[in-house]
Amino acid sequence: MSSSLVPNTLIGARYRLVRRIGQGGMAEVWLAKDTSLDRDVAVKVMRAHHDDDHVGNERFRREAKASAALSSPNIVTVYDVVEDAGRQAVVMEYINGQSLRELLDKVHRISPGLTVHIGMAVATALDAAHAKDLVHRDIKPANILITLSGRVLLTDFGIAKTLSGNESDLTNDNIMMGTAKYLSPEQVSGKKLDGRADLYSLGLVLYECLAGRVPFVGGTDVETALARVQGDAPDISKIRPTLQPVLVHIIHQMLARDPEQRQPSGEAVRAALYAAREIGLDGTPTGLTPPYGNTMPVTGIPGEPVISKPTARTESSRSSSSSRPVNKALEKRAHRITPTSMLAAAVVIGVVLAGFVLWRSVSSPSTTPVASASTTPVATGPVNIVNVSSYDPDGDDNVENDDQLPNLIDGKSGTQWRTVCYGNDHFGSKNGVGFVAELSGRSTGTLSVDFGYAPWEIDVYGYSDTVPSTLASWGPALTSSASDNPGETTFNVSTPSQYVLVYLRSAARSPQCSTTNPFQGVINDIGFVSASAP
Repeated sequence: MSSSLVPNTLIGARYRLVRRIGQGGMAEVWLAKDTSLDRDVAVKVMRAHHDDDHVGNERFRREAKASAALSSPNIVTVYDVVEDAGRQAVVMEYINGQSLRELLDKVHRISPGLTVHIGMAVATALDAAHAKDLVHRDIKPANILITLSGRVLLTDFGIAKTLSGNESDLTNDNIMMGTAKYLSPEQVSGKKLDGRADLYSLGLVLYECLAGRVPFVGGTDVETALARVQGDAPDISKIRPTLQPVLVHIIHQMLARDPEQRQPSGEAVRAALYAAREIGLDGTPTGLTPPYGNTMPVTGIPGEPVISKPTARTESSRSSSSSRPVNKALEKRAHRITPTSMLAAAVVIGVVLAGFVLWRSVSSPSTTPVASASTTPVATGPVNIVNVSSYDPDGDDNVENDDQLPNLIDGKSGTQWRTVCYGNDHFGSKNGVGFVAELSGRSTGTLSVDFGYAPWEIDVYGYSDTVPSTLASWGPALTSSASDNPGETTFNVSTPSQYVLVYLRSAARSPQCSTTNPFQGVINDIGFVSASAP
């Protein structure tokens, strides 16, 4: 049995280990210095106790071979394969950044813009793999890396399967390969796979990016895996109502249980996501045109600047989210669209734009709140709040401290939902920020809001059927109010509504904030009593 690795070990007489940067069940990954070329590399080394594992070693060898055969700006490059003292090692491109898993563990969910960027990049990587007849079979956030400059790469082809050829699968017929939460239905069922299995798994990843959780979770890995065979993913627009309908459609198409109903290729997914972004993820054309996802369309992510909000927010620092600076250097590095890609994107744009225009035409408000025109019947019994989602249409990521939202309806004293801290009492350059309370039925009634700090100023809106993507689409406010006193205040929801928007127009000074950004909106609790309740 080989000894454990330590820093300064020389592997293959060339690669000097610096520090361990990752580990799994079979291998560990080290940052190393290539002493010949004087560059940083990542060295993936089989663990010592697997030295005599012939199947594991063969799988390790095949991963290196499969990865080395691929050429894509969105796949981690393999430089070398070495054997040192009986230990297998693969030398790869060193990615200075973090995995999507690490990112989601910190922020839970990310912006539609970053989600689409990641989706385009991974779809491009999968298209390259599928062109080489390889199915990755383990698409998950841990295998998606994001560099500090915003480059997104797919890694870990350890259980990739060649669809043709004579090599065995190295697996037992009764064992599902992959991670339970991200398996496709055909992987669970043991059916023949093609590239569309990877597209399903990517759909699950994008769903988690936007919803903050995967759509299928069971008590065990087996229950989790079987759930996708037995039912469809819950509508993501119910979890994050402000998502663009076209993006919702793309993700749910990727999650179709029947592979024939999914997009046919990674390129088709990339083109569809690109078209959705061109329309504008908030309904406004962006004008940005990097066709391949190897660089971000906005400034990079040292940490999560595209995800988390800047600390300083003043009127002079930013006019609106639509004026975010574009990183020109990154734009220049974007690849040129091929004629085929342009044609595919044009077709998709035409289809989705027509659908989007139709959706806008039927959901745009008239001069009175549209909720009154809904065909959904008004609830006749008690109605309560079943879900709360943040509403931040002028923000970078359209969310505002979502992890605190359950505090609004937990019935506990001392728990709160807070906005981030701002430089002035009107949320920097925003028009406002707030949250949407989803009711269990369409109803009129009384909304109660317990304000933690004062002064405060809010507008209350009501809507039925779905959450409008823009504030203007909500129609006129049902009520507006302001006060110099904290505490509970009630508001009349006079129009039958299933979604109630509480939109804060101003914030108060908060001892939880810094002197640079002293203003914050704080809500202790909310409640709703329907007019029909006994």
